[in-house]
Amino acid sequence: MNKKILFPQVNGLLHGGDYNPEQWLDRPDILRKDIDLMKEAGINTVTMGVFSWSVHEPTEGNINFDWLAEIMDRLYDNGIYTVLATPTGARPAWLDEKYPSAMRCDERGVRNHHGVRHNHCMQSPEYREKVRIMDTALAQRFANHPGLLMWHISNELGGYCYCDTCRKKFQEWLAERYDHDIEKLNKAWWTTFWSHKFNSFDQIDPPYSNGENCVLGLNLDWKRFSTWSATDFMKFEIDTLRAAGAKEPTTTNYMEMFYDYDYHYMSQFIDVISWDNYPEAHNNWQSDASHLLERSFNHALFRSLKPEQPFMMMESAPGVVNWRPYNKYRRPGMHKLISMQAVAAGSDTVQYFQIRKSRGSSEQWHGAVIDHIGTNDTRVFKEVASLGKDLKRIYEVTGTLSDNKVAIIFDWDNRWAVDDAWALAKETKKFDETCMSIYNEFMRLGVEPDIISSDGDWSKYKVICAPMLYVLHDGIGQKISDFVEAGGQFMSTYFTGYVNKDLLANLGGFPGDGLDKVFGIRSEEIDTLYPDDEVSISLLDKADKRSLSVEVHDYQELLRDVSADILAKYNNDYMAGTPAITRNNYGEGHAYYVACRVDQNEIEFLYREMLEHAGIPYAKLPIGIEKHSRFSEDKRYDFYLNCTNIPIVIKDVRGYDILSDTKIERKLTLEKYEVAIIRS
Repeated sequence: MNKKILFPQVNGLLHGGDYNPEQWLDRPDILRKDIDLMKEAGINTVTMGVFSWSVHEPTEGNINFDWLAEIMDRLYDNGIYTVLATPTGARPAWLDEKYPSAMRCDERGVRNHHGVRHNHCMQSPEYREKVRIMDTALAQRFANHPGLLMWHISNELGGYCYCDTCRKKFQEWLAERYDHDIEKLNKAWWTTFWSHKFNSFDQIDPPYSNGENCVLGLNLDWKRFSTWSATDFMKFEIDTLRAAGAKEPTTTNYMEMFYDYDYHYMSQFIDVISWDNYPEAHNNWQSDASHLLERSFNHALFRSLKPEQPFMMMESAPGVVNWRPYNKYRRPGMHKLISMQAVAAGSDTVQYFQIRKSRGSSEQWHGAVIDHIGTNDTRVFKEVASLGKDLKRIYEVTGTLSDNKVAIIFDWDNRWAVDDAWALAKETKKFDETCMSIYNEFMRLGVEPDIISSDGDWSKYKVICAPMLYVLHDGIGQKISDFVEAGGQFMSTYFTGYVNKDLLANLGGFPGDGLDKVFGIRSEEIDTLYPDDEVSISLLDKADKRSLSVEVHDYQELLRDVSADILAKYNNDYMAGTPAITRNNYGEGHAYYVACRVDQNEIEFLYREMLEHAGIPYAKLPIGIEKHSRFSEDKRYDFYLNCTNIPIVIKDVRGYDILSDTKIERKLTLEKYEVAIIRS
C-alpha cells in the first residue's frame, strides 16, 4: 500500500494541541516560555484561534490579527506549525446583542440567551454574513503562510435549532426530498395514522417537544435535515475560505460516536477526518482493557470515514478532564497507551486540549501539558515529553494505512430509527453496544474490523456484519445479495430488515427487500425478555465437538420458512426447538443469521468459521491485548498494546520493535500499559 502523507512539511507524526495565547497577551514572558516548553515536550504543532472571535474582532468591524500573526511567526521560527481555526464555535456578546437570530431556539421554539458555545443557528443569514466577513479576513491574512498546516472549521459542531429560519429551511429541504409532492411525503410518513395528514409543506413543524413528535418519519427526517444543516454550514465556511485564497486542507473535529449528525454524510465534504478522544480510564464499572476497546471502536469508525488516508486525533487530555461526574487523573503510563492506541488505529497525530491551562473560567482545571505551576517537572509534562520522543522514534509509520478485510455496518439513521421505534424495550435496545460487542470479538481473535455504512464501498471486504440493520436503504437488499453470492461472509441479527428508508414496514416477512432468500429464513415475531427470564439455546461448537448451552437475554426472534442450515436451537420457552442461529449457503458465500441476543464470546465459533471461509488468518490474543496493523508499500507494522496493569506474554511474534529498538524472535513480553510496534 502506498503511503498517504497528510503534512509533508512535518517530518513525522504531529504532536501538539489547542493553544490559547490570546488569554496571555498581557504576559509576554509566559508566551516566550511556552515555546521553550513546547520544544522540550517534542510538540511540533498547535491549534489556534478556536475561541478567539472576541479578540479578533472586539467590536463589530474592528478586525485585527496582528497578535495572532506575531505568535504564528514566532512558533514557525521555532519549528512549530499551526492548525488555524475559524472562531465560529463561540460568538462575542456584541454579535448576539445586535443579531439575536444568531442564537438558537430550543425544542420548544424559545430563543436561547447569549453564552456557552455551539449555541448558534447555522441557517441565520445575519450570522452567516458575520462568519463570511471573519473567515474571508482570516484567509486573506494567513492563507499560504509557511507555518499553516490546515484549516480547522469551527469546533465540535452539534445540536439542533428550532427557530423559524430553520423551520422554513426544513420545509424547503422536505419539499426537495419529496419532489415537491406533499402526497409523496404523506405516504412515506404514513400520516393517515392519527389523522396527521398534511396539505402543504408549510404546515410541517420540526418535532417540537410540545408539538408533533409521534410521526416517526418526521423525527428521522428532522435528524437527516439537521445533519444537512450542519454540513451546509461547514461547507459555507470552507467555500468562504477557498474564495478568499485558502488552499490548505480542511478538517472539523468530530466527537465520540456523536449522536446528532451522520458523520458518513458530513465526511464527504471535508478533507481530513479528526476527532476528540477523551477516554474514561480507571472507572469502577469496567476494566481499562474493556474501556479501551470502546476507544478502539471509535478510532475504527473515524478511520473508516476516509480509509484511503490517516485520520487525526485532534484532542485528548494529558492527565485529566474537568467535566465528568468523577474527574480522575490518568495513572502513570496510561497517557502513552491511549496516545499510541490512536496511532495504532490509524491516526497520524496526537493532539491535546490543551497546551497551557486556562487561569480562569470553566476549563481552568482541565488537563494541559503546561500546568498552572508553569514548570517542566510535573508528572504530566514529563509523560508528554517522553511520548514526544517516542513519536519521533516511530516517524516511519507516518502515512501508513490499515488494510482490513472485515467490516461492521453502522448507519446513523438506522441507529436513530432503532432508538425511536415504538418496539422492543426502551432500556435494552443498545444498538451501539451490540455493534461494539461484535467488534470486540473480532479484536480478541487478532482481526481488526472497519466501521462502515451500508451505502459505502464494500469491495475490499470479505466479512461484513450488520447487527440490528432495522432500516434498509434503497438497494441494500440487492447489495447484500451480490456480496454473498460473490463469496462474501455476511452476518446479521434479530431486528434486521424490518423497515425501508421511510420507516414503513416491509411487507411479506422480515428481513425484507429479498433478504429472506439470502438468509434462507423469515422472522415471524420478536419477543422482549425481562432481566429475570431464563431462556437458552443449544449450539454445536465444531472445534470443540461438544454441544453448548448459551443464555439468551433481551431479545429472541421466532423464525419460520427455514431452508438454511440450523446452527443453534432454542431450548425452552415457547420457541423451544425452533432455529436460533442459521447459516445459508448462497452462491459462493454464506449468510448467517443470529435470531437472539447472546454474549458474543459464547458464539466465537461463528466468527472463526466466517474468517476461515474468507481465508483470513486469526490467532486468539491474551485477554487485555489489542493488536492493530498499518502498512506501507513494503512494510507491515503490528502494534501490540497491553491494556492491563499486569505483564502479559504474547507468543509467535517475530520482527523488530521500533519502539524499544529490539529484535523479537518468538515471544513478546509487555509490561503494564506497554506498547510494542513490530516492523516486518
